[in-house]
Amino acid sequence: MNKLVVIGSLNMDIVSRIEQFAKAGETIHSSHLAYFPGGKGANQAVAAARFGADCTMIGAVGSDGFADQLIEQLQSGGVHTEHVLRMEGPSGTAFIMVNESGENIIVVSEGSNGKLSPQAVDKHIPWEQAYAVLLQNEIPWETTCHIIASAKQANVPVWLNPAPARSIPAELWGDIDTFIMNETEAALITGMPVHHAESAKAAAELLIKRGAKQVIVTLGEQGCIYTNVEGEHISLKAYNVQAVDTTAAGDTFIGVYAAARHKGETVEAALSYAVAASALAVTQHGAQASIPTKQQVDAFIANNELPLISR
Repeated sequence: MNKLVVIGSLNMDIVSRIEQFAKAGETIHSSHLAYFPGGKGANQAVAAARFGADCTMIGAVGSDGFADQLIEQLQSGGVHTEHVLRMEGPSGTAFIMVNESGENIIVVSEGSNGKLSPQAVDKHIPWEQAYAVLLQNEIPWETTCHIIASAKQANVPVWLNPAPARSIPAELWGDIDTFIMNETEAALITGMPVHHAESAKAAAELLIKRGAKQVIVTLGEQGCIYTNVEGEHISLKAYNVQAVDTTAAGDTFIGVYAAARHKGETVEAALSYAVAASALAVTQHGAQASIPTKQQVDAFIANNELPLISR
């Protein structure tokens, strides 16, 4: 029970810096183009490993020039990659436009991520060693459902980040130990508007009522809320930083929270670390390139006032 297992996507992020987003039919110029290893699964794995978790990545790369780079970047972040599969064809790619305010628009081409079948992952999940399995929505949905069912059978907690946003059948909610999602994803899953802490808490409580054990909703500049089946509620404010690129901020939060819990931290402490790490991430460009180490997170917390925590 000592490994955090992340099953998900690996993408090469092709990032274009622009002044403002284009209107329909408009051609605009980019001031800078860069390539950054990314993908929600890989980002979360790197965030967890950099924070000190013993993290194993299960996913797929293609047979193109990006494949080795994607694997090497995971390895340099401390992630175990022996279960990353190689598939014929292109690796996953994400085309990202980032404006002057640090906001982004992302278009994902699934590539090899779309070939990660239930049969492929079955051979590679070390259930007997898993502390928890962390999932997202960038691999086939049938594979995600299969993993959730297998985890239930193996008595391993499932932590689901339902991103990109998609509806999750209510009958599955009870099989999810922890939902970690932003306001858009929470609104889509629950059918409730989510714009601030109070509405996020209401959506989270609905998920709890329907079977989920823990729910975290991230709210960007407004911080995050946490609730669980025992009725515990925690709300944290966000740090005030100058954002240059929000790519992977949510993934950083999730990976660091998972790592902190894996290392035995309380929920409150894990959330505090996650909020600090995501604040650091938005001050840097790129996906995995922006994810801080535990030492950097500790230094940031030591030099900045902790955001208000309420229960």
